[in-house]
Amino acid sequence: MTDPISGSEIVPTLQIKHYRKLLGKYLGDQLSAVFWMTGLLLMAIVVQLANPQVIRYFLDTAQSGGPTRTLLLAASLFLAFALVQQVLTLAATYASQRVSWTATNQMRLDLAQHCLRLDMSFHKQHTPGELIERIDGDISQLSNFFSQFVIKVAGNALLVLGILALLFRENLYLGSSMVAYTAVTLVALGFIQRLAAPRWRAARQISAAQFGYLEERISGVEDIRAVGGEAYVLQRLYDLMRQYLERLRLAFVVGSLTYHMTDLVYILGYTIGLAMGVILYLRGDVTIGTAYLIVFYVGMLETPLQAIREQAEDLQQATASLQRIQSLFDQQPLVHDPPLPRLLATGALSLSFKGVSFHYENDDKVLEDISFDLPKGRLLGVLGRTGSGKSTLARLLFRLYDPSEGAILLDGNDLRAISIKNLRQRVGMVTQDVQLFRASVRDNLTFFNPAISDEQLERVLSSLRLWSWVQSLPDGLDTRLAAGGGGLSAGEAQLLAFARVFLKEPGLIILDEASSRLDPPTETLMEQAIDRLFQGRTGVIIAHRLRTVQRADDILILEDGRLVEFGDRERLAADRQSRFYRLLQTGLEEALA
Repeated sequence: MTDPISGSEIVPTLQIKHYRKLLGKYLGDQLSAVFWMTGLLLMAIVVQLANPQVIRYFLDTAQSGGPTRTLLLAASLFLAFALVQQVLTLAATYASQRVSWTATNQMRLDLAQHCLRLDMSFHKQHTPGELIERIDGDISQLSNFFSQFVIKVAGNALLVLGILALLFRENLYLGSSMVAYTAVTLVALGFIQRLAAPRWRAARQISAAQFGYLEERISGVEDIRAVGGEAYVLQRLYDLMRQYLERLRLAFVVGSLTYHMTDLVYILGYTIGLAMGVILYLRGDVTIGTAYLIVFYVGMLETPLQAIREQAEDLQQATASLQRIQSLFDQQPLVHDPPLPRLLATGALSLSFKGVSFHYENDDKVLEDISFDLPKGRLLGVLGRTGSGKSTLARLLFRLYDPSEGAILLDGNDLRAISIKNLRQRVGMVTQDVQLFRASVRDNLTFFNPAISDEQLERVLSSLRLWSWVQSLPDGLDTRLAAGGGGLSAGEAQLLAFARVFLKEPGLIILDEASSRLDPPTETLMEQAIDRLFQGRTGVIIAHRLRTVQRADDILILEDGRLVEFGDRERLAADRQSRFYRLLQTGLEEALA
């Protein structure tokens, strides 16, 4: 069986080293809390083991005609021990939950950050729904497991060992019999766990696929309705749900074997303990109190064994979740920081492509042998038909991918030698499809950064001549936007994106201009914002409109991934043999459709 994220083979057994690694990393900062929790748990176990001794003392004292005061004292002590045990167990459970959620929340943050660092080739292969299931679903499964493991497994295992030790102290044969029965139980649970883990993994894989499918279809609901595809979408969802049901049912069936096996073993152990107690009492080897103590301790074994049995199923699911989380952590980005990263200087940045070629994995070349130089402060207009490689060129500039061949230089520095954080601070990119969040205009501008004040936003928006437009919105900066920028036009969404980029004060700006038809007021604001945005900066515009191309200093034309023309805009516009001249004569929008 292969993992849907990494594509690698999953080992169907519990890998202890992964748990050790996780415990070391995520519990290392909480050692004091772990020790406190362990201390509470040990005290609760000692009290729980001591209470039956009080009952034995009570019975033996009553049989020998002891004083009533002593019996009342023993009964009070029994009640006090029971109360203390419950308080200690509750405190240990609270500490366990706190440690667990603190550790797994940090794991969730680390995994989300790791996914954000992975390059676009990874995100191209995996849907957001898949990753959400990993980050939230699998880690929540681990959180439940970790929070219960110490209490239900480690604690109950210590309780079982304590009971067996006390039974050995009473009688060697009795202790040996109980050890044998407990060993049979553990072997049976281990065998069933190895059978069930692959089934739980298979069920969670289908669950992840179902999340991904729903996410994609919900985001495309308008297109689905437009083509009347609801029936097909529902049929495919039904198929996925049916597969999930079948795999989940198989996992539950195999997992339920643990219940039946443990019940059989428990009945056998209880029979052995009861028989041994009766035999020892009839032979006069033990008192009535000790005989009752034996039966009581054997009865006490039921609770920890049931808890371990239940946790064994969680262990099966946690094993599958852990392996899937680990496989995601094992994914390494193809785009990464160099050992000694360089930092870009302030101000406008020069740009050079040196024999750059690029192809996506297992695909033909998208760009081939692209070379040009763009001096500081100049504006480049990139033209080409759909599929000519314009957007890929922009992604390479922002280092979402690395070139397959050649090099891209900023201020004479290879992009691969520059700190990724510094590169993305000094290079601003405005895409055609701007991502807006279900939040206020303020939060969409600042990306939820509270350090950016309203005064800074007002200065930036005023500089871009957008402050009046923002004030015209129903609640100004507090205007709530729908998910995906619902209620705003494509042009208005890009206006907000301009302000986002301007806040970074970049030296190079990449703009994939909105191609949709703009209303006159928005178009005027757009023109003003573009002029201010590129002032004193180097710029690259993937142009869709004639007016935008006419503001460029240089023109670059792509055709089937090759650079077919590059030069000064005015010179190319005057050259009747140039492609740019023919585009101007034909009409830019029609020629590039």
